[in-house]
Order: sequence, then C-alpha cells, then structure tokens
Amino acid sequence: MTSEEIKSLLEKQRAYYRSGKTLPVSFRIEQLKRLYAAVKKYQTQISEALTKDLGKSSYEGFMCESGLALTEISYMIKHTRKFAKRKTVVTPLAQFHSHSYKQPVPYGNTLIMSPWNYPFLLTIDPLADAIAAGNTAIVKPSAYSPNTSKIVKKIIEECFEPEYVAVVTGGRLENTALLDQKFDLVFFTGSQAVGKEVLRHASEHLTPVVLELGGKSPCIVDKSASIRLAAKRIVFGKYLNCGQTCVAPDYILCEASVKEELVKAIAIEIEKQYGSDPLKNESYGKIINQKHFERLCGLIDKSKVAVGGITNEKTCQITPTVMDNVTYDDKVMGEEIFGPIMPIITFDDFDSVVDELKTKDKPLALYLFSSNKKHIKRVTTELSYGGGCINDVVIHLATSNMGFGGVGESGMGSYHGKRGFDAFSHYKSIVDKKTWLDLPMRYQPYKSKFYEWLLHIFLR
Repeated sequence: MTSEEIKSLLEKQRAYYRSGKTLPVSFRIEQLKRLYAAVKKYQTQISEALTKDLGKSSYEGFMCESGLALTEISYMIKHTRKFAKRKTVVTPLAQFHSHSYKQPVPYGNTLIMSPWNYPFLLTIDPLADAIAAGNTAIVKPSAYSPNTSKIVKKIIEECFEPEYVAVVTGGRLENTALLDQKFDLVFFTGSQAVGKEVLRHASEHLTPVVLELGGKSPCIVDKSASIRLAAKRIVFGKYLNCGQTCVAPDYILCEASVKEELVKAIAIEIEKQYGSDPLKNESYGKIINQKHFERLCGLIDKSKVAVGGITNEKTCQITPTVMDNVTYDDKVMGEEIFGPIMPIITFDDFDSVVDELKTKDKPLALYLFSSNKKHIKRVTTELSYGGGCINDVVIHLATSNMGFGGVGESGMGSYHGKRGFDAFSHYKSIVDKKTWLDLPMRYQPYKSKFYEWLLHIFLR
C-alpha cells in the first residue's frame, strides 16, 4: 500500500470515528462477537499459518495464540458495558453541590503494530481491547510472518469495513508511511530498537504510545528452590516457541551450590519434553528466518555448551541449548537472546545478585525459584521489572485479570482485560455543577473578613 493510500485510509477512519458509530457500547460488543466467531471459524487456517511461519504445532498454536485471543475477546464481550460506564468520585466540600465523575472515552483512530513471534495473539489481543474501548484501528502485522498476516487480513476484512478496522501489510516502507501519519494512539509490540523509532515518530505528533518491548529477563534459582520442578518449568518457558517469546527466561542466575544439580535436571527435562533428538520432534518449531538463525548461531560459544548446541541451517532450527560457566562478558549476554539458548551464571551471595540487577536495564519479566521468604520479598519489592512469577515462568501474561506490560527499557503502558480497555481509553474528569446554589467565596473582592473566615475553615 502506498503512502497516499494509507493517508486516504486514515482519513476515512477519521470520518467514521467522527460520525460517532463506534461510541455505542452495543455496537462495540456486536463487533467483538463478530471477531470471536471469525477466530473460531478459521481455527484450522490459523493453526496452519502458524505452523508455516514458526513451525508451531496445532496444540501450541491454540494454547499460546488463538485460544488466548478468544479468551481476551470473550472477557471484553462480558465486561465492556461495565468498563464503559462513568465512575463517580468524591466531590470536595468546596464544590458543593456537584457531581464529579470520570468518563472513559476512546482515543479515536489507533494504529496497532504487531510482531512476528506471536503474530496472531499479539495482533488480535490489542485489537479486541481497541474495539471494546470504541476506537477505529489500522492493524499492521509483521512482514516476517506472512502466512499468519494473510489469515489475520482475511478475518478482519470479513468482519469489518475498512473505514472501521483495516489491515496494512508490507515491510519497512509501509511501517514508515504509517508512522508518518498522525494517529490518536500507537500500540507497538516488538524490539527495543524499533520501539525507539516508533516513539520518535509519535513524538512528532505528540501521539501517546503503548510500547511492549523486551529485554534480558533473568531467572534466579537459589538453593532453597525445588530444583526438579524449577527445571521442568524453566524448560517449558524458555524453549516455548523456540525461545522466541518476549517474556521467556533470557538467562539463569543460579546459586553455585545447586548449579550442577540444576544443569542435570534441565538436561533430563529437555529430553522428556522434546525427545532425544528435538530436531525430529514435529512439535518443536523453528527460528523465524535465516537472519535470526545466523544471529543466534553467533551467540553460541561451543566451548561452554552443556546441553544441545546442534543446528540445522536448512530448517532454521537450533536444539534446546544450555551454556554453562557464562559471565556477563560473554557475547550471549550482550543482547536479548530471543531463541533457544539459555546461559547460566552462578552466584554465591543472593544480596549481591539483587544489587547487581538494580544497575541493569529494567527487564520485561523476572522469575525467582525459591522458598526463602526474605529472598522473595527483596525481589518483589526492590527490583523494577514488568511482571513475573515466583516458582514459575511466563504464565503471568496468560490472564485477562492482570495487566501486562514493561517498565523503563522494556516498555511503557500495559494491557489485557481492564488494563487493555484503559490503554485505549482517555478518562475525562468532569464536574457537573448544580445551578440552584452558588457560593460567593470564590469571587472578587477578597477583602471581607467573612471570606477570610471561610478560607480558614476550608484550609485548616
């Protein structure tokens, strides 16, 4: 789509929004129901597209993408009417007699830019929130997952008129053309590098943004942890989608006294979950493309590989890999891995680990395996990160009852459920002042002792 075509499309969406058609809650719910029905209808095609793009099995595709998308849409269908109501707040005595309330209103015309690693979920999930809040939307899926983009486009075009919700496919030229336009809100999920570009473009128009980025999310395992259970859950979360998950444990910080036990337990779990030859496992996916495959291969130091490390260039696959005896100076620690490579760094003093993490970029997620209440308290209260789990990984994002988002370098804003509705809404503060009483104290002149007495009463 050309820049002029994108501009024309946005103008049509502006006119559609100005018409007020998206404001009635009944209209929003009806559109959500349409979207829900279409996702169910095309479940097989969605699964096939995810397999072609990322090698995901039908089970994983439903569990981690379309199933979660249906959950979010369903949640919004049930709760949008309540979310859209005005919320009465306490009125100060000085404003007697008035009614004060907060009224959620849509931002207006929104842009949703989604990534390739969960190309269906991370497109449909924020779209459901945008629709529930009463916005129009232009959706821009990633060019790296073309098969999923096609089915997303098919679903959206079947459900909605383009002046309400539209899909723009393509690569960098289309991204730039979209970002050059003035939207009322931009919602972006992707890398920190591209997130900076999104923020830079949005700042030209003073457009608010929600940035869901990534980072090196640490997973701490101390000596009080259940090592077998920790290994089982870490292997699941780390190698899910071949490590191409923004909240996957990026690296492990393991207490030295239990490190050998943990490495052995992880090796056992990898074989249990993926078989003795993961590359022959039909449920084990692939790296999205050759570029990322080569980048990941460059992060593997073969002298430090404790498990895995086998690659297949033809299929863009890397076995679940563990690197031992890693330090912060290793190449694998210089960037977000976003692949099936798990470095392990050891420590002897837990407090020093917490102090060290305070100096690093704020990650999107942080995980702690421990039964030590003091350790848990320090991590949950002193460290800044988007979200996380105690004695598990990844699962904190799989709910509509908690917001999901980053902080600092890992993003800004959050969504899912009520937080998703809020992300696509502006809350107007309104005072409805009654006319039958008009207290004179705020008006000039201010010389009367009566006014001084009233001021003393209100300010004491």
